[in-house]
Amino acid sequence: MDLFIQFTFGGERKKKKEEEEKEEKEEEEKEEKEEKEEKEEKEEKEEKEEKEEKEERISKRCVLDKVTEVIVVGIMRC
Repeated sequence: MDLFIQFTFGGERKKKKEEEEKEEKEEEEKEEKEEKEEKEEKEEKEEKEEKEEKEERISKRCVLDKVTEVIVVGIMRC
């Protein structure tokens, strides 16, 4: 009888332990996936900001070149 109780409750404990381990593994995978997504979003945001800054600098440079050109042409006419 003792062996029957031991096997019965031992099996239930084993199943419960396996279920808990499975749940923990799923939670860890979910957390890793979320962290990866957050990291990718952060990288995309940084790349976008860098691109915008670069375009802004290019735009300012073009405006400066045009202003310089206008000044030079104005001086040459005088």
